[in-house]
Amino acid sequence: MSVRKHLLSLINACVVAMSLGCGAGASAAPPPRASAPVALPAGYYTEAQAKPILEKMLTVRLAPDLSALTPGEAEAVKKLLEAGEIFEAIYERSRHKDALSAHRELGELHRRLGSPAATQGLLTLYQFFQGPIATTLDNKREPFMPVAPPAPGKAVYPWGIAKGEVDAFLAARPAERASILDVRTVVRRADAASARADREALDRHPVLDVLHPGLRDRLVGIEKSPDPKALYAVPYAVAYADEMARAYSLLMGAAAAAAGDDPDFARYLRNRARDLLSNDYESGDASWVTGRFKRLNAQIGAYEVYDDELYGTKAFYSLSVLLRDVKASDDVVRAVGDLQAIEDSLPYEKKKRVQAGIPIGVYDVIADFGQARGGNTASILPNEPEFARRYGRRILMRRNILEHPEIDAHIVRPYQAAIDPAHAADYRPAGRFYYTLWHEIGHYLGVDRDKNGRDLDIAFEDASSLLEEMKADLVGLFVAKTLTERGFYDEAQKRAVYAAGILRTLQNVRPRRDQPYRTMQLMQMNYFLEKGLLSFNRAKGVLTIHYDRYHDVVTSLLREVLAVQYGGDKAAADAFIDANTKWDKDIHEVLAAKIQKKQRYRFQLTRYAALGG
Repeated sequence: MSVRKHLLSLINACVVAMSLGCGAGASAAPPPRASAPVALPAGYYTEAQAKPILEKMLTVRLAPDLSALTPGEAEAVKKLLEAGEIFEAIYERSRHKDALSAHRELGELHRRLGSPAATQGLLTLYQFFQGPIATTLDNKREPFMPVAPPAPGKAVYPWGIAKGEVDAFLAARPAERASILDVRTVVRRADAASARADREALDRHPVLDVLHPGLRDRLVGIEKSPDPKALYAVPYAVAYADEMARAYSLLMGAAAAAAGDDPDFARYLRNRARDLLSNDYESGDASWVTGRFKRLNAQIGAYEVYDDELYGTKAFYSLSVLLRDVKASDDVVRAVGDLQAIEDSLPYEKKKRVQAGIPIGVYDVIADFGQARGGNTASILPNEPEFARRYGRRILMRRNILEHPEIDAHIVRPYQAAIDPAHAADYRPAGRFYYTLWHEIGHYLGVDRDKNGRDLDIAFEDASSLLEEMKADLVGLFVAKTLTERGFYDEAQKRAVYAAGILRTLQNVRPRRDQPYRTMQLMQMNYFLEKGLLSFNRAKGVLTIHYDRYHDVVTSLLREVLAVQYGGDKAAADAFIDANTKWDKDIHEVLAAKIQKKQRYRFQLTRYAALGG
């Protein structure tokens, strides 16, 4: 049997097995138990306000079989899960300054009132949104607890600061730009209280003094001569010093537990533990990408910048504990083939050399924390271009999310609502699997620096994630023709990938500009409509897919995106985005209404058996 056919049969077998209940389940979010109406203090959602969101929430439980783990591996998992809880708290705190205190107060209120439905519903909302800010059914963000409204810079910048103020400071103090916009620093106002708190963190953890030379002197200087109009930055290792010290100990403990069974994994954990204190991820990333792990893997650290709506440069914490399917992973690696040939075929001039044999793993999620939580299907890391060039990148395919039958049944509903029934059979779950795989590989290919050598996050700020995600989407579709010619896909499988690409563009509500994924999906739909890949049947209110136009239109848009990225012009990028984000009430609004009517759920809450869920 060919690698492609074997992998496809494995995926289909997984879908069947999961539908029969092999360690995963899904259901509507259980409604809070009935109780007499309770009047909550001002600022909390009422039951009536929370109900529409809770009723649209699908609950998925992930419970992979861990019985084959050795005692050492099981102990490592236990310690990693404990570290994950630390990362979850940091994530919530870094997104909203009041998150942890508000959650604590809600828990106390819940107990004091006798656990009524009203507060139980709010606790569920907090768990899902990972903080006190809800996204409503009409895609607006608002507090559901008595806290400050959301701020674009979250709590990794001074709360509520405007981008113009930071721009003005950086214009006056250009030497501060590197530290202020560093991927893993918290920006403070240069007041005495902030500097004192950071200096006291160095006092509590002397190792940080050694690892961050010069920082103490800087902080002492601010304490002596504060200037609240000025800004300064401290490494995450110092901003979250107590938490990182505890996480260091847990990762070292996990490494000791795993060392007898998996020396490479243990080496990675030790290096990553040190990274958390040094704020320099190179040693951990190098050992992560080059290590040959056995059954376990873990994504640990602050990587993705999607939550930074001010500049798009600050990474937020995540941790995932993963169980590897060795056979499926090996099959995928063999099937991917020659990535350099794919890179060389992309429609741009400045080609690069890419690593052969990029490590790709097929995993079942044991638990996700922080930014990784919420149904993440796959990832490719590290993001730093210099690390990717030196060591390559690692792809993590989360199979028990990607191939979960209940999730897929939920995800396909927009396609069923918005696409001409003539194309109904084109979509298959395996198409989404392969599209997701090549989306992740797409992040590794193409432009990674602009023509001036700048990282794309720095060049494009808040537009960088949008452009990068659209590039990856388009690479995943662009390669389908080549993979069919190689015999990896047959025509039906190529069409399934193409159908998955169209499914991804469908919107149930107009996206906000601060939603990079949704915005770039809308851009693709508009471009596809303009260039004839899609057409809208006004009489039926559905989209028709013109497969004969598919490759050429995708190639054209991919060429434009790569050119924008290489050009490094933020104004040109913003103009490109603005030109492709129109919302037509006679097309988009009609499709959104049909999708909303068809969708049973709008949100997905993931629970983990390993955490008692």
